[in-house]
Amino acid sequence: MLHACLSKKIIILRFYQTHLQKYLTPSHFLVMTTLLSLMQSEKQVRLERLSRVFPCLITAESRRRKLQRFLDLPHLTIELIWFPLITYWLTTYCPVGIRLPIAIDRSQWGCINLFMVSLIWERRAIPLYWSLLPKLGSSNFEELSYKSTAGFTIIFRI
Repeated sequence: MLHACLSKKIIILRFYQTHLQKYLTPSHFLVMTTLLSLMQSEKQVRLERLSRVFPCLITAESRRRKLQRFLDLPHLTIELIWFPLITYWLTTYCPVGIRLPIAIDRSQWGCINLFMVSLIWERRAIPLYWSLLPKLGSSNFEELSYKSTAGFTIIFRI
């Protein structure tokens, strides 16, 4: 049983690798895999923290700027990178006809107003879609409805 679980993880990792290599240069792919590894080991997504532990022989400030430039690449979009990965995962591991619980959330962290649509899977929220809202404070139903359609698009395509 353990071997079957491990081999499934390898298949997922191979698909991720193949997919990411289509859109990233070899050096960008290396940065991406290093970042993903650091986020898992550090359990942090803060740029300052990741830049401090990023294994590159330049100053911490230069590492932070390097990571900022990388994260601003025009082809690092939800549609190109994340949607195909989550679609693969859903079509591979979710039987046809299964009900999938979805959470819709709008959170405000200081001056950041974030909208998220997430799939609830084994007591974890897996982001399907996220977007920064253009204003602070509450959003009305029409704004959130418009944003949520993008998140639901991925589920309805499957």
